[in-house]
Amino acid sequence: MVDNQENVIAENVSSENVEEKVEKKASKVEKSTLKSSNSENKSGKKFDRKKTDKPVTRREDSEFDKKLVEVRRVAKVVKGGRTMRFSALVVVGNKNGLVGIGTGKANEVPEAVEKATASAKKNLISVPIVETTIPHDVIGKFSSCSVHMFSAPKGTGIIAGGSARAVIELAGIKDIVTKAHGSNNKINGVKATVEGLKKLRTREEIAALRGKSVEEI
Repeated sequence: MVDNQENVIAENVSSENVEEKVEKKASKVEKSTLKSSNSENKSGKKFDRKKTDKPVTRREDSEFDKKLVEVRRVAKVVKGGRTMRFSALVVVGNKNGLVGIGTGKANEVPEAVEKATASAKKNLISVPIVETTIPHDVIGKFSSCSVHMFSAPKGTGIIAGGSARAVIELAGIKDIVTKAHGSNNKINGVKATVEGLKKLRTREEIAALRGKSVEEI
């Protein structure tokens, strides 16, 4: 009887050991499957991140429009000889009362245009506009160039030369008549136009300066 009990106990112990081994193997298999699935998910996430994290190159619309008026090839005389560069004249504006001009020099045309654009954005002026034209007639002068600007009724359009037209269009004026006298230099023409626009005043501004109401003027 004792031998039979010992055999039964040995069989039970062996069966328990076998069950424990099977459970351990099953747990190992589950862990391995979980690791593989996690690695696949992680790899998938990384792949998705790469897709989503790629910088999207979109052209952002700038607040200001620019117009290249003139590009010149200029020479700088130094001790070793002449160095040739490019000079660019650019007009910048938002077509809503802000306009500016700038010049830039560089060895390449694109660099000169960038410098001129940055300079123009730093030198913006505010232009008063009444409906679609200027408040009153004005004459702008710079060096030997003078630009006469006259207010015009709606529908007239922009009657101006190349240098003055660029400034007037980007300022947002739609009806005006201009006439340039003197120098034909485009830089002088652009600067004379800007000087004329700086002189413009509205009725409200003049009334405030005189200490009167608009009706009294």
